[in-house]
Amino acid sequence: MRLSAFTVVDSGDPGSGGVADRYADVLSLAEAAEAGGLSALWVAEHHFQPGGICPSPPVLLAACGQRTRRLRLGVLVSVLPFHRPIELAEQYAMVDRLTGGRLNLGVGSGYIPLEFEGFGVDPESKRERFDRGLATLLAALDGEEVRSEEPRAKPVRINVLPVQRPHPPLWIAVQRREAIAYVARRGASLALVPYATVASLAELAEEIREFRSHLPEGARAEVAVAVHLYAGDRPDRARAALARYLEARLATQSTFYQEKVRRDPHHATAASIESSGFALFGAAASVAERLGEYAAIGVDEVLGIFDFGGLPASDVNDSVRRLGAALGAGRPALTR
Repeated sequence: MRLSAFTVVDSGDPGSGGVADRYADVLSLAEAAEAGGLSALWVAEHHFQPGGICPSPPVLLAACGQRTRRLRLGVLVSVLPFHRPIELAEQYAMVDRLTGGRLNLGVGSGYIPLEFEGFGVDPESKRERFDRGLATLLAALDGEEVRSEEPRAKPVRINVLPVQRPHPPLWIAVQRREAIAYVARRGASLALVPYATVASLAELAEEIREFRSHLPEGARAEVAVAVHLYAGDRPDRARAALARYLEARLATQSTFYQEKVRRDPHHATAASIESSGFALFGAAASVAERLGEYAAIGVDEVLGIFDFGGLPASDVNDSVRRLGAALGAGRPALTR
């Protein structure tokens, strides 16, 4: 099992330095992740609200690519209903070229009402838009002739293709359990954010078993799971930051997390997320050992959310390096 870093690029503490500082923080996080031996850095796409201030992941990933040499760089996710797929294919093909074939491509259909309202997209149409968009995106990246949905558009082939063929590794993010079989049947890898959707590691394990049961024979799809992580001497800071982060997710109408809290208000607290095992805070050796629980239930990659709720960048980067060192080159705690 691999360990990576995942950032939603939330604006953090309202008293912090602002947008420019958060982008600088992500660049610093990329450097720390590479130095710590992590597998990848993933960034989320969000719009119009402080819960995520990266509206253009290709720009941020290209900048991270200039600060790193080995680290894989991923988007989780590119929200397909908000974009023209041919443009996305061009942008992500360029990122893969600029980074020497290090791009991971995660896609999703979106879930925050304000973002749909801002783009004028009917949420009821998002599944259909996602399916059409993904088909066009993958065909374009593979060098096939594709056509925009604009009435006067002519068939075209993009003139920059990715290094990785036929396209960069594909993940599809899922927050509705009924979508897991869909992802599996197409042979794509699965990304899950369990703090927002399930109540326990046991329930998460059920979802992973369900995914693998629907995979086509011979498919090599993987499961990536996002978990809040802090390895250091001040877990109290991490708990306070997680409380701020969860409040922000509710305030920005993070639909699936809101529904989880509505069903059981107990899940609105940082303490409940930590007790569920979806936030691991403490000494690096202890966190590394607990990560083995994810390997045991079939997770291929833990997406460590290290920077959340205004946690100082110095704490974030130190946490990444400490945990990387605790895991070591062989990563024995992550073996399954």
